[in-house]
Amino acid sequence: MNIIIRTLVTADFEQVHTAFDERLFKALAPPLLPVKLVRFDGSKKGDEVHLKFPMKMEWISLITDNQLDKNRMSFIDEGIKLPFPLTFWKHEHIVLRKSNQTEIVDNINYHTSYKILDWLVYPLLYIQFLYRKPVYKKYFHKKNI
Repeated sequence: MNIIIRTLVTADFEQVHTAFDERLFKALAPPLLPVKLVRFDGSKKGDEVHLKFPMKMEWISLITDNQLDKNRMSFIDEGIKLPFPLTFWKHEHIVLRKSNQTEIVDNINYHTSYKILDWLVYPLLYIQFLYRKPVYKKYFHKKNI
């Protein structure tokens, strides 16, 4: 399954792409999902992010790629250890220069063990990532930087 969420923010490209750090990661966490950040290395190839959820569920992601040029920054996190019901996770974070704005794209690909379960999980994940839009807009408002 694939989810793509696009968000335009008023901050410039350099300010946005350099802010993908632990502070932003924590700001993006949905308030109703109890999660503990155990480890956050960063967003460069080889970095890891470890999360703990209730009922002893863990999520470990590995950054498998990162790219930067004058108009685009991206990095990919892939699930190494995933909580039920996920069996596959690949999330590409993309930051694009757009004249006097910056576009942030969350491109998520995931699977569970069953196609029907993929569809049942879709609205939950979609809402979780849709929650990021107002967070990004507030976080990257020019007056807040």
